[in-house]
Amino acid sequence: MTEDFAARRASARRRLDAIDPARRGDLSDPYRRGWFRAVYDMADDDPACVPWADLEPHPLLADWLAAQDVAGLRALDVGCGLGDNAEALASKGASTIAFDLSSAAIEWARRRFPASRVDYRVADLFDAPADWRGGFDLVHECYTLQALPALLLAQAAQSLARFLAPGGRLLVIARAREDGAPPSGPPWPLSSREMEAIAAPGLAMSSIEALTSSGEARHWRAIFQRPA
Repeated sequence: MTEDFAARRASARRRLDAIDPARRGDLSDPYRRGWFRAVYDMADDDPACVPWADLEPHPLLADWLAAQDVAGLRALDVGCGLGDNAEALASKGASTIAFDLSSAAIEWARRRFPASRVDYRVADLFDAPADWRGGFDLVHECYTLQALPALLLAQAAQSLARFLAPGGRLLVIARAREDGAPPSGPPWPLSSREMEAIAAPGLAMSSIEALTSSGEARHWRAIFQRPA
């Protein structure tokens, strides 16, 4: 990240925080759909203005993929943003669908990767296409859960679990906070108890790691699996 990029990002964060009702404790729109769309609508094609767009796959996803064989798997990238994580999945041979709530984000991702094998679509995690139910061997979620208030985490976990085929895996990457520490956000880092609760809709937690990446705060990387 160049000094200029960092300065533009810091300026954008201030603008976005100023229009984010959740920053004022107002959760009248708990799904935060209006704010997420505003992020991309206000970005004016500058990725520095999208706080989570680093123009490369998340390091914890890239590290995980380096040790995995996902070739031929049906993969779903949740809240794909500008597409870097989805492209990483596809580059390893996964047949990948990637979706985002924002049509502007999807259009941007398609422009960035005009020859992509990824199927980019506009969709809502809480109102996803019916034919996605049980349709994926691998579901990747990075930073979506932590962007939602605690009152929606159980519903979001159920939505993610529905995507999995028998034997399918859900990979979750999120910032971590200590159990008992008050949540502060948005984003709201997840406690280990909140991570464990993702397994409630009939999944089993296969692994959970507390990791740091590129000098950032502690993160969770966890795998959940639907029974075969």
